[in-house]
Amino acid sequence: MLDNLGNLERTHSCGQLRTSDIGKQVTLMGWVAKRRDFGELTFIDLRDRDGLTQVVFNSQDSPASHSKAKDVRGEYVIAVTGEVINRS
Repeated sequence: MLDNLGNLERTHSCGQLRTSDIGKQVTLMGWVAKRRDFGELTFIDLRDRDGLTQVVFNSQDSPASHSKAKDVRGEYVIAVTGEVINRS
């Protein structure tokens, strides 16, 4: 399994994230299992061999990333870096 991509290095697998990681910056790598577009929010279910993590792209927080997320399709392999937040 590839643990780096260019200048990005995986910090966690999708199955490793826990509540103790809330507030930390992490880099995940995997394939897109599903993408849901709700206008200002785009959700991607990112999967790797260890599990599944929901990634949220907010147009107000990061317009450039949100725009790129809208072009992602199922089975694309991607790397994402961001802050772990609690699902509410």
